[in-house]
Amino acid sequence: MTARIRFSLAAALLLGPVALGAQALDRTKVPELAPPAELRLPAVRTATLANGITLRVVEMHEVPLVQVLLRVKGGARLDGTLPGIATFTANMLDEGAGSRDGIGIAAEAAFLGADLRTSADWDYTTLSLNTPKRTLGPALDLLADVALRPTFKGSDVTRERDLRLAQILQQRDQPNAMASLAFGAIMFPAAHPYHRPLNGDSAATAQLDSTTVRGFYARTFRPDQAEIIVTGDITLADAEREVRARFGRWIPNRMAVPRAEVPPALEAPKARTVSLINKPKAAQSVISIGYPGVPFTSPDYAALEVMNTILGGSFSSRLNQNLRETKGYTYGASSGFQYRPVPGPFLARAAVRTDVTDSSLVEFFKELNAIRDTSVSDVELARARNYLVLGLPGDFETSGQMAGQVATLATYGLPISWYGTFARQVQQVTAAEVQRVARQYLDPGRVHVVVVGDVEKIRPGIEALNLGPVEVRDLEGRW
Repeated sequence: MTARIRFSLAAALLLGPVALGAQALDRTKVPELAPPAELRLPAVRTATLANGITLRVVEMHEVPLVQVLLRVKGGARLDGTLPGIATFTANMLDEGAGSRDGIGIAAEAAFLGADLRTSADWDYTTLSLNTPKRTLGPALDLLADVALRPTFKGSDVTRERDLRLAQILQQRDQPNAMASLAFGAIMFPAAHPYHRPLNGDSAATAQLDSTTVRGFYARTFRPDQAEIIVTGDITLADAEREVRARFGRWIPNRMAVPRAEVPPALEAPKARTVSLINKPKAAQSVISIGYPGVPFTSPDYAALEVMNTILGGSFSSRLNQNLRETKGYTYGASSGFQYRPVPGPFLARAAVRTDVTDSSLVEFFKELNAIRDTSVSDVELARARNYLVLGLPGDFETSGQMAGQVATLATYGLPISWYGTFARQVQQVTAAEVQRVARQYLDPGRVHVVVVGDVEKIRPGIEALNLGPVEVRDLEGRW
């Protein structure tokens, strides 16, 4: 360190408090935030190929990367009598395509510096490609092979089927996975698609073979049901040219377009239900409390998000502060609405110590009732609104994030300007609206309570709470 630097540091230490005395921070006051800047997003440009594919493009030229999402409508809602076949078929796409096997596909993606993934959820099968702009051409060739020319070799299907059977068996011994399985079976009626696990069960998985997978792919993977979202360092003209060269000759087969059945509307139970799933010797209990949710397009979406941010949607939420910070019962407690085209549930959840399972339920219902019965404070309201609005730009930083947000809006037929409208609506939410939506969309007296844990240890304490009749069920929701 030079003498000049040492002198400067010493002077700063000696003179700093004096020089800054007039500007000393008052640490007893929370710094005031400036009003959030208006959210400005690039335009989504669209085109339609002759075979029906919708192309959506967002230009982001800051980094020489391109993100491509190929989405095909359907997903697990088209499973029919074989739950799990949509996700299994999606996972098989990159296990062999064109002249490459699974290892060859992975090796070529790595050589190109690309990240290629396949998946399916309840509503879409999605192929995701992130690649440097300089290797976009060969990366798209690889994507096209995976999407349009999968091999579904019998040996590959058998291997992946056996792996899934092993995973299903493992999940039936993991408390968090058990909680998800049991909650869906109990919350949703048998005729509802969410009643069954997204990845199916052992009985359905055992029936999967190459012929079955090929048939599902042929029925559901069609250009007239597809859209391609491209974001990053590319123009609409370039994207249209590159996509048409690879997917312009994709022709739909003559099979009828499969349609997902509209499930019955989900209704809350007439009275609170309490179901216990036995996990002997479990060190923790996983608590799930559910109520019918709402669609993404609900006019109360902004108010619901503010309400839930206060209740359980952030680290500083009431549930987390209560059960984690104050009581020390859990590493984290949360809540949220699962928005889908067919509304998912409102779900509050935490994994708590076995010996405080009953006490944790008391705190859960304390907070669920409080958000309905009393007005939230000005501090909580301001914090929740700022949390949502100030965090929104971070959801658009990368080309991958932008593609995901565009995909969400496309699912519901909404324009990119929706996010700016949402930000303004959040800033206008009042304490009265928070209380209104809590009362309208949450009823603690009519929720499903599902607890996975050591029934012998937790049942007496839960029964003493008089929440409702306590029943022991299996993972399929049966008594």
